[in-house]
Amino acid sequence: MTARHTMIDSPLGELTLVADGDALTGVYFRQHWHPPAANALGECVGSAADDLLGRTAEQLNEYLAGERTRFDLPIALVGEMRRRRIWDRLVGIGYGQTKTYGELAEELADGTTAYEVGQAVGRNPLSIVVPCHRVVGKDGALTGYAGGLKRKRFLLELEAPAPALAGKLF
Repeated sequence: MTARHTMIDSPLGELTLVADGDALTGVYFRQHWHPPAANALGECVGSAADDLLGRTAEQLNEYLAGERTRFDLPIALVGEMRRRRIWDRLVGIGYGQTKTYGELAEELADGTTAYEVGQAVGRNPLSIVVPCHRVVGKDGALTGYAGGLKRKRFLLELEAPAPALAGKLF
């Protein structure tokens, strides 16, 4: 099978899901900072007509409804080796946890700077599924997000433990 895509509605707005062969290769927001070229999307198919895109839509809807904490989907992170090393680190950031760009740079232990980590995180092709929203600035500050800070805040609040949210209400 070749590249194909579908679009779904979500609480975060329209999402474009992209697959190639047996792997999910992209989850993009409308007005994403670094969208793929139109010719890289492949044919537009209905999510119900494609098993992988259908499962992706279902799992995203469950996650965004607070019913799922991890994704069980075959993924392929397509990009430069340096970026893929950083994206692989994102997968290890657990639900409800965050790391800073600096912490990820330190983990790489190869001279990569926090700025370089930020550049790679901003080009993550699998938003939400590969949780780049869990990367925050120094001291937990919200910083850029390819889908916009409003969406990043939504995702972090969705994952926030109940006691943490309760403390913010009073």
